[in-house]
Amino acid sequence: MTTSLNYAIKYVSDMDMAVAFYSKQLGLRLRFQSPDWSEFETGATTLALHPASEEHPAGSCQLGFVVPDIDNFYNKRVNDGVVFTSPPTAMHGHKIARFKDEDGAESSVSGP
Repeated sequence: MTTSLNYAIKYVSDMDMAVAFYSKQLGLRLRFQSPDWSEFETGATTLALHPASEEHPAGSCQLGFVVPDIDNFYNKRVNDGVVFTSPPTAMHGHKIARFKDEDGAESSVSGP
C-alpha cells in the first residue's frame, strides 16, 4: 500500500499576510484564497494555510497523507499500535482519519 504526502497545512495568524508572503516572497502559485483555507500549487503536495487556534498555534504545521484504501490502512495500523485520534470519517468528499506520530504530533490520512 502506497502512502503519499498530499498536504502540508501551516497554521497562520493572518491569512492575508501569509498568502502575500508565500506568493510574493516565495513565488508560489495561489490555487485559491479564503479567510479559512488557502492553497498553493507546489507539485505533488499542496501547501494549505489555515487560521491558527489554541489547538494549532501560529507557526505550527500538520501533515496530510493519502492512501488508496483508508479503511484497510486504518485497520492495519490500529493492529500495529498506531494511536488514532479519530477513525475514518466522511469529510469534504473523502474519508479522513487522524493519528499521532511517535512525537505526539497529529497528522491526517485520507482516502476513498
